Amino acid sequence: MQQWTPQQVARAAEARPVAEAANGAAPTFVTIDSRAVGPGALFFGLPGANVDGGAFAQQALEAGAWGVLTTPQHAEPLADTATEGVVLTSDDPLKSLQRLATAWRRELGAQVIGVTGSTGKTSTKDLLRAVLSPHRTTVASRANFNTEIGLPLEILNAPVGTEILVLEMGMRGAGQIAELAEIAEPDVAVIVSIGPVHLELMGSIEAIAAAKAELIAALQPGGTAVIPADEPLLAPHLREDVSTVTFGPDGDVRPAETHADAARNDTRLTIDAQGERITLEVPFTQAHLRSNLLAAVAAARAVGVTPSGRVELALSKGRGQRYITPSQVTVIDDCYNANPISMRAALDDLKATATDTDGSRRVAVLGDMLELGPQEHDFHTQLGEQAAEVGVDVLVTVGPLAASIAEGFHGETHSVSDAAEAATIVPELLAPGDVVLVKASRGVGLELVCRALGARDDDA
Repeated sequence: MQQWTPQQVARAAEARPVAEAANGAAPTFVTIDSRAVGPGALFFGLPGANVDGGAFAQQALEAGAWGVLTTPQHAEPLADTATEGVVLTSDDPLKSLQRLATAWRRELGAQVIGVTGSTGKTSTKDLLRAVLSPHRTTVASRANFNTEIGLPLEILNAPVGTEILVLEMGMRGAGQIAELAEIAEPDVAVIVSIGPVHLELMGSIEAIAAAKAELIAALQPGGTAVIPADEPLLAPHLREDVSTVTFGPDGDVRPAETHADAARNDTRLTIDAQGERITLEVPFTQAHLRSNLLAAVAAARAVGVTPSGRVELALSKGRGQRYITPSQVTVIDDCYNANPISMRAALDDLKATATDTDGSRRVAVLGDMLELGPQEHDFHTQLGEQAAEVGVDVLVTVGPLAASIAEGFHGETHSVSDAAEAATIVPELLAPGDVVLVKASRGVGLELVCRALGARDDDA
């Protein structure tokens, strides 16, 4: 939007001007947070369940905002007081935000890759940024900006010259991926996985697959769908007028060779991408990241990029980062979210990190997995069995649902009610050389445990 006049912004957002600035300058960024407003900002005052952002429109103008867009209730009183800022109004500011994002996406002319999945969508987005950035000007959505509000904000803040937009798309119910795809107009649809996430809301795994497949339905003819090779649940949703590329051991994009270099802490992966061999150096060994890399390579090739060289992966916070604490404990911070599939992958990672030969104890701090519906008890019990299979030495369960994990685990177990209690006892259980996995659904808040271990110094 950095090139648009106030009139262009108003037309694209389908908003009505209430007051126009004299200088005709363009906005430089968009925000819904009045605390982030500064010169050049276009502030959207969105009505919310608890707070009406429009009430801060005057404050935003006083802070030097380029302009504000909010409901008539808050915009019209500003007609005579906004001496320098632009004031726009719309009966539905969120819809205006989304329309403006679509218009800017078209103005950029960038290729758009939409990424969704029950697990792995954030790390796949991070991997796509890593493999694309050396070749094309790439913008990837931040952290959890994957909703009907966050996604348009990411599009609108993409600068002129952006060639590829990688947009993560979250799903809480049917129709939500379709809504996000309507805003983003993706050229490539990546579905990383289908699993029992949001079962409480969706009712069945087939319904989850159908909701994720809304991303495929949104593609224009000639687009590309990237899907797991071993996922029959997506078969009913494939299209003849869209190219389908599968990834995985039996996929169109599959692993060919793996060589580990312990001295450099690197792994060299050779990938067979539809007959083309691609060799990449990666700073990780996790099996689920290697699988997600295959999806990223497939999507990159769909936008004309052949990845090469070293993959400089920077994972989003809470998605499996490793920290070594001052007490020489290795912490795997995977506490952003959890479901049965990602828990299994994390336990496998714990097993691989703390090998049987180096004498490290495996400690698992596992919290509630939420929104699993009537089978929640069984999923948690099975998780305990999996923890036993990978050789967990000490299990700490956090929360009322997680207490069921202990039923399937027969080693040393400590069950606590919440993250605050876990943050108190876990440091006392650990010894130098231990490897501890910290993972739960987001609502449990296990970042408290990571901070208590000295593995985080932020408040995020």
